[in-house]
Amino acid sequence: MALSKEYISFFKELSANNTSEWFNANKKRYEQHVKAPFHQLVQEVIVLMKKMDPQITLEPKDSVFRINRDIRFSNDKSPYKTYMAAVVSRGGRKDTATPGIYFQADGGSISIFGGSYEPDKENLARIRKAIAKDPKRVNKILQGKKFTDLFGKLGGDRYKILPPEFKAVAETTPAMYNKSFHYEKEYKGASYVTRTDLAKFIVDHYKTAQEWNTFLMEALGKK
Repeated sequence: MALSKEYISFFKELSANNTSEWFNANKKRYEQHVKAPFHQLVQEVIVLMKKMDPQITLEPKDSVFRINRDIRFSNDKSPYKTYMAAVVSRGGRKDTATPGIYFQADGGSISIFGGSYEPDKENLARIRKAIAKDPKRVNKILQGKKFTDLFGKLGGDRYKILPPEFKAVAETTPAMYNKSFHYEKEYKGASYVTRTDLAKFIVDHYKTAQEWNTFLMEALGKK
């Protein structure tokens, strides 16, 4: 499913007119050219991802984030996001720790994330223990040409202090310091948003990082 020029135009205009009045006046455009095609794109991604992980049994509604922003604690009171986003994994948008694929598309770019995003305390401990158990495997994956050519390195912030039992391993395995264990890639240009093979393009990023996804699944007890 390709997203259209109308999809791009909607978000470019929304960026310049981010008000409830404008959105309500253009709601039919949103439903026809943004929401419906994006949900169809997500369905295509689900089908492709399910071939690699049969435990993915989502529907698009379980994956797609609302376009409404949560402005309760934000200084920015713009009511709407200027992009659509979804997570396709076993838990959908409610579970960012289990490896899956996250993607968002706005009026001029697409961003793709995978891996485990900011795991909670218990899952962080599981991942750290798995790294400590097999640091050579972790370094081989994250320093391998296949991973670094596409993603460079893991994203997110890093801890400055580690529990004592992990310090020795961290000297040779930098991933131990990570707060998040996700990879990311951004593509700027409307041609990426409207490409006809967008679902496959998104899922190919998951495939490229398959060794890392497998490691995380095992660490989290999801295999």
